[in-house]
Amino acid sequence: MGPRLSAFTTDDFSNLISSPMITKSMKKLWMSWSSGKDSAFALAELLKDKEIEVTGLFTTVNEAYGRVAMHSTRLELLKRQAEELGLPLELILLPAKCTHELYEDRMRTLIAKAKAEGVEAMGFGDLYLQDVRDYREAQLAASGIQAIFPLWNKPTNELAGEIIAAGFRAVITCIDPKKLPRSFAGRLFDEKAILDFPGDVDPCGENGEFHSFVFDSPNFKNLISISIGEVVEREGFFFADVYPSI
Repeated sequence: MGPRLSAFTTDDFSNLISSPMITKSMKKLWMSWSSGKDSAFALAELLKDKEIEVTGLFTTVNEAYGRVAMHSTRLELLKRQAEELGLPLELILLPAKCTHELYEDRMRTLIAKAKAEGVEAMGFGDLYLQDVRDYREAQLAASGIQAIFPLWNKPTNELAGEIIAAGFRAVITCIDPKKLPRSFAGRLFDEKAILDFPGDVDPCGENGEFHSFVFDSPNFKNLISISIGEVVEREGFFFADVYPSI
């Protein structure tokens, strides 16, 4: 007869399940950060996920202008957002006239760096454009990094209201004049703006009708004080120049 086993107590079980040997590690994630409202709200959702550890942001920047692509956010404001979030920022610098091949090459470099740093997932603020999602997933497929879309298929009329109600404050920085009047450039993204949108404009601008800059967020340490400068037309779009207040 073998040795007698001691009784397995409740305390023993509690110690076992809390043991580091079986604790599930959090999945490291980098967030695709556009500087606008959708990526800010998507990040907030990911920060609430107890299985995810957000360890960084990455953003494409037009190196000729020193601004975020399409959103036209100044580099100094982009860096300020990262500081207020307390997250490191990876910049993907692109020339003004960027070929698809060059873009993909720069993204491969970023993905390789993320993989080397133990990143297992990347978060995106895309809402419902399936071709965009398919492209992002294909970009990451070979690396084994998972693409996560926390806002996917949320009704945008409800989502726009959620973003505002949650305390995110944003200004519209870019508009497509084929979809919106020039006067929307530089306006706050708020309930009044949404009511004033033409009926065929997505409330979150998912079809490229407009882009935004978030200057206040529940996840920021401090509000970013901004001023709105001139509105300029460039390459078929109107951009409001947003700069830090002194």
